Amino acid sequence: MRTQVAIIGGGPAGLLLSHLLHLAGIDSVVLESRDRDYVEHRQRAGMLEQGTTDVLRESGVGARLDREGLVHHGLELRFGGAGHRVPLTDLTGRTVTVYAQTEIVKDLVARRLADGGDVRFEAEVVDLDASAPSVTFRSGGETHTLDCDYIAGCDGFHGVSRPAVPGLRTFEREYPFAWLGILADVAPSTEELIYANHDRGFALHSLRSPHVSRLYLQVAPDEDLARWSDARIWDELATRFATDDGWKLHEGPITDKSVTPMRSFGAEPLRHDRLFLAGDAGHIVPPTGAKGLNLAVSDVIILARALTDRYASGSETALDGYSDACLRRVWRAEHFSYWMTTLLHVDPAATDFELRLQRSHLDYVAASEAAKASLAENYAGLPIF
Repeated sequence: MRTQVAIIGGGPAGLLLSHLLHLAGIDSVVLESRDRDYVEHRQRAGMLEQGTTDVLRESGVGARLDREGLVHHGLELRFGGAGHRVPLTDLTGRTVTVYAQTEIVKDLVARRLADGGDVRFEAEVVDLDASAPSVTFRSGGETHTLDCDYIAGCDGFHGVSRPAVPGLRTFEREYPFAWLGILADVAPSTEELIYANHDRGFALHSLRSPHVSRLYLQVAPDEDLARWSDARIWDELATRFATDDGWKLHEGPITDKSVTPMRSFGAEPLRHDRLFLAGDAGHIVPPTGAKGLNLAVSDVIILARALTDRYASGSETALDGYSDACLRRVWRAEHFSYWMTTLLHVDPAATDFELRLQRSHLDYVAASEAAKASLAENYAGLPIF
């Protein structure tokens, strides 16, 4: 078997890369270890920067996004019993859109299959060679080898691609808290996202559709979900979102619960010989800044451009610059995500002095147009280098 680009991982990064390469006339094979149903229903991020929505539209997979995505022009910081709006569009000229990663994956899978793309589910990669590029995988009880020109490792934090890079330098921070996230069949209580800081911990009110809400609570990293009844979750959310003007939180049936640990992680370089890392395979950000999926998209846009240039001109200059180009944006997003996380969460080991500094910082962001503008610029999305 042979293709031009072997793509390990059938999440949004791998599927979008395959789609962009197809538009440029470049062949690829996507190898995904899970089955199609699992990939299309695993709950992940849902906040898209305008740069992400632009590339989905421009590449022809934005029709359902335009019909069903929820466009936001601002967000709210809530603390001390009051809300403080950050007008993203007024400050940046850009919007953000709520559209779940599961829906992006469905759109991309449908498009790749309609275009005759080679997307192989339940294909487990067991080995790869970055120098004489090839990928060995198991599928249907048999072992196959896929020869190629280049390999794109889009297989996430726990995939096989990153361990295949020798001499990799890594940077990591574990946070002393996690997110308890729920999906609820209830109309959202807000038209824009609410990021709340409370003495009892952080809370986030997000949306999935006009009828489905996505909400999060700061909890301990080892939190036992069994201790959280639906009633306890709603009571705690209501407490953390409470305002002095009597704002009410809508409650409804909870259809999904999970606990997500919080970490920052970065690996350098994102290239070894003919292997390129993209998305969570190369970096992780805490979800507070809504950057994970958007970083994956920016990685594959840069990689698709570089591969297109290589096949069009024969030059590998853009491929040689791939890692540096991605990492400039990655580390800016790492910093913003770290800043948002430490600004809004309560560190269980924080002293009274540190908590008072945090409140002072929140007051400054709420009162300063310059601080709001900086937050808005980073949240709405930095340019793709």
